[in-house]
Amino acid sequence: MNTLIDVQHACDTTQLGYTVPTDDKIQRWADTALSALKIQDKEVTIRFVDRDESQSLNHTYRGKDKPTNVLSFPFECPPDIPLNLLGDLVICVPVIHHEAVEQNKVVNNHFAHMIVHGLLHLLGYDHIDDEEAEAMERLETKILAQLGIDDPYQEL
Repeated sequence: MNTLIDVQHACDTTQLGYTVPTDDKIQRWADTALSALKIQDKEVTIRFVDRDESQSLNHTYRGKDKPTNVLSFPFECPPDIPLNLLGDLVICVPVIHHEAVEQNKVVNNHFAHMIVHGLLHLLGYDHIDDEEAEAMERLETKILAQLGIDDPYQEL
């Protein structure tokens, strides 16, 4: 699988006392997700941000004035231009760490889940209604199981 991942670190995680996954792990997670859907040769930007940037983007694009774990920005290419860009994922490092602790999850497993979740959004999956949510959750759980990660929706 040849997913091209552009990783951007837009916050100083060490100063904040947080970690982010290695580029190798991010690559493996993205490749596994896209391979499960039989999708090849795509490009994705993954940007790790702080609470302020996440909140600003969430407010601007979703009308929600708070930081969030992951935002997905699909790229809509004109039909006559051949580009393999799926879009951008913006991941809020402090929110991921906070949620992992709150939900008693391994931090890297939660990062993996949010990357898989975000990639599915870039591919058009959604969870607006119950039926779509259940289908998306089943797919996420299946992909994460391939990575050796427990069902993120199970009650602990």
